[in-house]
Amino acid sequence: MDPVDLQLGNKNLWSCLVRLLSKDPEWLNAKMKFFLPNTDLDSRNETLDPEQRVILQLNKLHVQGSATWQSFIHCVCMQLEVPLELEVLLLSTFGCDDGFTSQLGAEGKSLPKSQLHQGLKRPHQSCGSSPHRKQCRKQQLELAKKYLQLLRTSAQQRYGSRIPGSGQPHALHQVYVPPILRRATASLDTQEGAIMGDLKVEDGTDVSISDLFNTRVNKGPRVTVLLGKAGMGKTTLAHRLCQKWAEGHLDCFQALFLFEFRQLNLITRFLTLSQLLFDLYLSPESDPDAVFQYLEKNADQVLLIFDGLDEALQPMGPDGPGSVLTLFSRLCRGTLLPGCRVMATSRPGKLPACLPAEAAMVYMLGFDGPRVEEYVNQFFSAQSLQEGALAELQTNGRLRSLCAVPALCQVACLCLHHLLPDHAPGQSVALLPTMTQLYMQMVLALSPHGHLPTTSLLDLGEVALRGLETGKVIFYAKDIAPPLIAFGATHSLLTSFCVRTGPGHQQTGYAFTHVSLQEFLAALHLMTSPKVDKDTLTQHVTLHSRWVQRTKARLDLSDHLPTFLAGLASCTCRPFLSHLAQGNEDCVGTKQAAVVQVLKKLATRKLTGPKVVELCHCVNETQEPELASLTAQSLPYQLPFHNFPLTCTDLATLTNILEHREAPIHLDFDGCPLEPHCPEALVGCGQIENLSFKSRKCGDAFAEALSRSLPTMGRLQMLGLAGSKITARGISHLVKALPLCPQLEEVSFRDNQLSDQVVLHIVEVLPHLPRLRKLDLSGNSVCVSTLLCLARVAVTCPTIRTLQARKADLIFLLSPPTETTAELQRAPDLQESDGQRKGAQSRSLTLRLQKCQLQVHDAETLIALLQEGPHLEEVDLSGNQLEDEGCRLMAEAASQLHITRKLDLSDNGLSLAGVHCVLRAVSACWTLAELHISLRHKTVVFMFAQEPEEQEGPQERAAFLDSLMLQMPSELPLSSRRMRLTHCGLQAKHLEQLCKALGGSCHLGHLHLDFSGNALGDEGATRLAQLLPGLGALQSLNLSENGLSLDAVLGLARCFSTLQWLFHLDISFESQHILLRGDKTGRDIWATGSSPDFPAGAEFLGFRRRCIPRSLRLSECPLEPPSLTHLCATLKECPGPLELQLSCEFLSDQSLETLLDCLPRLPQLSLLQLSQTGLSPKSPFLLANTLSLCPRVKKVDLRSLHHATLHFRSNEEQEGVCCGLSANLLGDSGLRCLLECLPQVPISGSLDLSHNSVSQESALYLVETLPSCPRVREASVNLGSEQSFRIHFSKEDQAGKTLRLSECSFRPEHVSRLATGLSQSLQLTELTLTQCCLDQEQLAILLSLVGRPAGLFSLRVQEPWADRAGVLSLLEVCAQASGSVTEISISKTQQQLCVQLEFPRQEENPEAVALRLAHCDLGTHHSLLVGQLMETCARLQQLSLSQVNLCEDNDDSSLLLQNLLLSLSELKTFRLTSSCVSTEGLAHLASGLGHCHHLEELDLSNNQFDEEGTKALMRALEGKWMLKRLDLGHLLLNSSALTLLTHGLSHMTRLRSLRLKRNSIGDVGCCHLSEALRAAPSLEELDLSHNQIGDAGVQHLATILPGLPELRKIDLSVNSISPAGGMQLAESLILCRHLEELMLGCNALGDPTALGLARELPQHLRVLHLPFSHLGPGGALSLTQALDGSPHLEEISLAENNLAGGVLRFCKELPLLRQIDLVSCKIDNQTVKLLTSSFTRCPALEVI
Repeated sequence: MDPVDLQLGNKNLWSCLVRLLSKDPEWLNAKMKFFLPNTDLDSRNETLDPEQRVILQLNKLHVQGSATWQSFIHCVCMQLEVPLELEVLLLSTFGCDDGFTSQLGAEGKSLPKSQLHQGLKRPHQSCGSSPHRKQCRKQQLELAKKYLQLLRTSAQQRYGSRIPGSGQPHALHQVYVPPILRRATASLDTQEGAIMGDLKVEDGTDVSISDLFNTRVNKGPRVTVLLGKAGMGKTTLAHRLCQKWAEGHLDCFQALFLFEFRQLNLITRFLTLSQLLFDLYLSPESDPDAVFQYLEKNADQVLLIFDGLDEALQPMGPDGPGSVLTLFSRLCRGTLLPGCRVMATSRPGKLPACLPAEAAMVYMLGFDGPRVEEYVNQFFSAQSLQEGALAELQTNGRLRSLCAVPALCQVACLCLHHLLPDHAPGQSVALLPTMTQLYMQMVLALSPHGHLPTTSLLDLGEVALRGLETGKVIFYAKDIAPPLIAFGATHSLLTSFCVRTGPGHQQTGYAFTHVSLQEFLAALHLMTSPKVDKDTLTQHVTLHSRWVQRTKARLDLSDHLPTFLAGLASCTCRPFLSHLAQGNEDCVGTKQAAVVQVLKKLATRKLTGPKVVELCHCVNETQEPELASLTAQSLPYQLPFHNFPLTCTDLATLTNILEHREAPIHLDFDGCPLEPHCPEALVGCGQIENLSFKSRKCGDAFAEALSRSLPTMGRLQMLGLAGSKITARGISHLVKALPLCPQLEEVSFRDNQLSDQVVLHIVEVLPHLPRLRKLDLSGNSVCVSTLLCLARVAVTCPTIRTLQARKADLIFLLSPPTETTAELQRAPDLQESDGQRKGAQSRSLTLRLQKCQLQVHDAETLIALLQEGPHLEEVDLSGNQLEDEGCRLMAEAASQLHITRKLDLSDNGLSLAGVHCVLRAVSACWTLAELHISLRHKTVVFMFAQEPEEQEGPQERAAFLDSLMLQMPSELPLSSRRMRLTHCGLQAKHLEQLCKALGGSCHLGHLHLDFSGNALGDEGATRLAQLLPGLGALQSLNLSENGLSLDAVLGLARCFSTLQWLFHLDISFESQHILLRGDKTGRDIWATGSSPDFPAGAEFLGFRRRCIPRSLRLSECPLEPPSLTHLCATLKECPGPLELQLSCEFLSDQSLETLLDCLPRLPQLSLLQLSQTGLSPKSPFLLANTLSLCPRVKKVDLRSLHHATLHFRSNEEQEGVCCGLSANLLGDSGLRCLLECLPQVPISGSLDLSHNSVSQESALYLVETLPSCPRVREASVNLGSEQSFRIHFSKEDQAGKTLRLSECSFRPEHVSRLATGLSQSLQLTELTLTQCCLDQEQLAILLSLVGRPAGLFSLRVQEPWADRAGVLSLLEVCAQASGSVTEISISKTQQQLCVQLEFPRQEENPEAVALRLAHCDLGTHHSLLVGQLMETCARLQQLSLSQVNLCEDNDDSSLLLQNLLLSLSELKTFRLTSSCVSTEGLAHLASGLGHCHHLEELDLSNNQFDEEGTKALMRALEGKWMLKRLDLGHLLLNSSALTLLTHGLSHMTRLRSLRLKRNSIGDVGCCHLSEALRAAPSLEELDLSHNQIGDAGVQHLATILPGLPELRKIDLSVNSISPAGGMQLAESLILCRHLEELMLGCNALGDPTALGLARELPQHLRVLHLPFSHLGPGGALSLTQALDGSPHLEEISLAENNLAGGVLRFCKELPLLRQIDLVSCKIDNQTVKLLTSSFTRCPALEVI
């Protein structure tokens, strides 16, 4: 172009612009569609000259206003090759507001007006104001057809002229691949409009476009709702429908209208339907009323599409789009345009209440693999590009998962189209793997020249962010600067459309090509703009829940904004962001770090399932391995996902995060709409341990995809697929895949409506799953024949342990074959007569077929089946229809079926006649332990006892019984059997036949009979008493609730004389509880399984018979004199001893006298108790009179007028009486009288005087009385809330007496009296005063006043002030003692001061005392105190201080102790524990202790001394050669202190106990210590636990252990000993012959150490502790075998070791074993059974 022409003004400039645009008409057409989206490019304009057509188009752009014209000029300059001079003129002239007012060129003015506006829609009068005119039907039809044709032509023009932009692939706008569409069902809450519960997507039923409108009803509104998440292509599908209709494919519709709610939200006025159709969509050329009437008549051929229903629910202003929603609601409900078709698109979430319940729900599930491939093939026209793109997707798994979202698939293809041409064929383009980086690459790819203006991009990002914050997705020209509009159009970042707001009111609107692009640009602005600080940025990093609340209309517009921010925080994006931030890399790095920090905080929180998915997306976008690892490790072990939709991309992202997790995880998908191919995203996820899906959406396609993923999950142990629609086809895929998962332990196919054949097909896989423990097939209809087939499978499959079927339940429980093998090893002597059944009987089977409609013939089939099977632990056939015959058959077969625990035939229609048949059938079954039949409760349960050790067959067992019967009396109990026939309607007439049926059971064991709840009556009780001797030795008989009278009940007492087995008769008359019992002790001894020879057994039995008293308990019975006389006459023949316990509401004096008069005639009576029985005030005198009436009474205990007990002595016992007079009204005076008579009362037991309202006077008088009562052994008085007063006696004079006085509240005047009493009670050696209100002054007075001629006296005082008083003040109290103090003990925690005095006091030489005082550096007062202490404590042998504070008085206490210790020549024990002492104070103590050369015990444990103080104490050990016990536990010994210690130890030749717990000794210290201990051959106890000693230290210790022959206890717990050190230690410990306690726990000793110890354990070993020692089954078994039969063993601890698979059992007796600790040892059920049987050999066992 000539430069001279550029200077000719606007006219020449316009001509230059026209000539420039004439060269590229396609580009101009594309821009016309962008800036004027509603303008038709009419074919009539094609006849015009090209320049004339350009001028026409420019005029159309110019009349739109300055914003549109300026934006267009900017596009021209940015996208076309414009000379620089022309570009400057265009921007300066037309690119600003001033240039817009210039005149058009001559070419523009010469055009006629009609041509200027050619193609624009002429405005029409609103149909609302159109006059009503009558037209004939023909004219109306013609107008309607003309409008319909205009509607279709408009759609053809809109969708038929898509022209790709510059640099874009040719097929971009023509590519369309329909996503997966699935019909879904959802429960709509019509009140709230929310989708309630799980949106269930049908699997395997793809929906085509034509199927979208096949509604479920023929009349009324036909509504389809298309649901899909962002990016699934909902809007694209809506426009695709319009295009298809324009092309004539949807011929079922004459008219189609498409509305977008993002535009309808802008309408604030109320509309009619005709206004919506004609004003806002397309107007008829004339008479809109006629057209609207036609549409109403043909409404079934009208389709209205509303896109973005979820956006309509987002409030847009104060008025909101209520009017439009009203129209939409009426259309859906059929009140407007009835019969029309309505389709709405929406994201999942809350939907408006206007949707009818029968609306068809269709879910968009995105792309699967074939659809992605099809999209790529359509996108790229060149085959080489197609192959390259598909190869890239095949190699990039993350990119492939992203492409499941159609929008992201399009973005990936755009990026590949940009990158592939620059790479050689077969070379990877290294496409960025995250969604954020894809968008970043897409923005670069959309740039025509590969360069982006940073300012424009950031400004456009600011617009995007402002729109997100205000909920705005549509922008007008006033919202965006013209250069930004041009920039967005040039880079295909913005799209334009016509916004109609009324008749003749329309303007161009702009929006980002997708909401996600708007979010990405907003994220770019936040990350790079200097206007955004770090705090503002982090506020946008949040996690959105996909659960839609009722108070929240829809998901936020910023769904993906946090994800994009996380993606931009990746290091890969830093160069791009730094470029946008104009090189400010530090600012970008700070923001990236801030985003990552926020994500780290979120990763450690407890999140809901939707937020976990969002977090995984964000973390995956950052590509930060450390963050991914933190997130993966922070996920809970149980990770549930409930009731929200998940895509394949979501699961792929979750899988990527789990790759960074070490621990296993459980995934639970319950009610989550999942795409059929979603399981493919879990391929290779080795962290999944439990995986469960529960939803009706899962079908065959889902199962097929899951079957491909399961073999790749190496840790998967549990698989659940419940509530699905899987058929035989889907199950076949899973059955083929399950054998490829040998690690599976549990599989569940609950509630899948599987057919019988499918169920049988599933169980075929059981032999191929070696570790399977549970198969759940519940909720699947199974017929009886199939159930029997499953029972056959359970019998034949060696791993099945339980088959449980109950109505809908159907469960298999299995055990791995390894357990079966181990079980065989535990019982190698298991044998059966039939050799073919040995393999089957190595296991036990539980079979529960409850409420399965089994009948008699089914029972026969089942019996035949089970007879060839293994041992049966339980068979439960309850709730079936077996009736009498079926129950009889099962009872007869019970002995042949080898049932070891239970047979349940309840609720099978058994009658009373059938009861006798069942009893006869089981009479020969010697393994039966209990039979319970209750016809009222429909109960029939057989319980069986396991065979002894499971090793004897029936013949051997019978031979053993025969031999035993020849040796012992017939009544000797052999085994226990319970026969419970309750509530069966039994009467007296049935008893004889019943006893015959029971006769066969009596000789097989010791029988318990229960006839309660029947109707025997008096006649039945009498008849039964006659029949009982024929039944042999029963153990118990229950006759409760049988309607017996009082006479019949009392008559049962005769059975004491007729039934030798009867020892206890319990009767509660009113409640009709009657129980006859034998001797339980004798039964239990025989139940242990021992079989002694006859003489020993007989002697033992006779001994028990003589010693165990018989008892009669009679309660709730009217005890009148005749009844009592009858009772006593009946009991006269009863063998003794006899205990009679009576209880009634009130016992009259006459009845009591009658009873007491009968006592002399009952010589066998040993106890008479009247409990809970009302007595009269006269009764105490009547009871007291028995002492003279019945000389055998040795004790009368009258606690109250409701409880009295008389104890009788036997003829062999000496005379002596114990008396209880508690809870009476004696008071001080009565008690004094009683105490005065105490020396004359022949009491040899105890006297209880509690609760008699006594005071301190009684306590003092007790002290004064003690000298006159030589047989008093102990007395205790508590005058507090306990109110106890007890005196215990001995048979002979007691030398040492003990007195305890508690809460006596002594006053000062009582102290002297108490001291006098103590001085006179010379035999009282110990007094304890607990909270008796004695202060320090009174205590000092008491000590000074107590004096005796000779002997020892100990005083223990517990008062609250003892923990507050200082050591000085307490010692000052001790100094006042009148005797010589030999022991002082102070404990602040126990609030206790103990002093032991020796009388007489030995006075020390005053000159020696004065000489020692001269060296004391103390004040006058303290010097006087020391002088007193030196005199009083001259013979002190023990000084104990616990929890004291020697720092509170400026070290005066420690200084006093120093001077006191200097004078204690006889001190043998010094204890200072858990106390506070300063460094200077420790120096004082060390100085004093240095002169205590006769110390035998020194305890300084549990103190926290500093380094200097500790060293001072260690120096004090010098010369302590007489020391026998040394405890320095918890003292921190550094190297220098340890050196001093070892030096001192080297001279302690008499040392017996050394405790150095938690002293941080280490290996070096242990070496020095070991050498020092060579000088202590008498050492008995060594505690070095918690000292960080390793193998090196243990090696030195092991060398000296053989030189300690007296060692009895060694504790090396919690050190660092490995198997190597443990083996050396074990070799040395073998030589410690006297070792009794060995504690080596919490060391990594392993099995080698255990095997070394087991070779020869010390024979006197009592305690062995090896918890947490890394022992395995081998080591533990070797130890238990070595310990088996140890006569001295008392405690074993093997806790926290892995004993899985090992068999712990003891074959020999451990007589003293009290405690065994096996916590957390992974012991299985079979091992527990064997171990429990071993406990019978541990008679002293207390704790397990």
